[in-house]
Amino acid sequence: MNTKPFLTLDDLKRIAAACEAEALAHGWAVSFAIVDDGGHLLWQQRLDGAAPISAQIAPAKARTAAVGRRESRLYEEMINQGRVSFLSAPGLEGLLEGGVPILVEGHCVGAVGVSGVKSTEDAQIAKAGIAALGA
Repeated sequence: MNTKPFLTLDDLKRIAAACEAEALAHGWAVSFAIVDDGGHLLWQQRLDGAAPISAQIAPAKARTAAVGRRESRLYEEMINQGRVSFLSAPGLEGLLEGGVPILVEGHCVGAVGVSGVKSTEDAQIAKAGIAALGA
């Protein structure tokens, strides 16, 4: 039987703390979500001042990155380049930059999705959270 790493509660706390610190350091009001490798929500946080819609977009971006095993921005880029058929892909709703998979030892163990500021800044926050794992 194969084995693989998985996210623990301690991992979630470290990712969340780093996401929050990155956002607050820049004065960005965002929501962020952390999902497991199947896209199931493990953690969600909405910072003060974040738009209500960001709490729906962040987990969608995270799910897309987890089940697609790639950054959600890649889907956005494909759609913007004319591959609009991806808009009908089942289970993919967060087809916007800001969802980043968490890769550990070659395995996707989950993803972080962020919403609330420019998409590149959303991704910056997600990557800061993932970096806190040191993986």
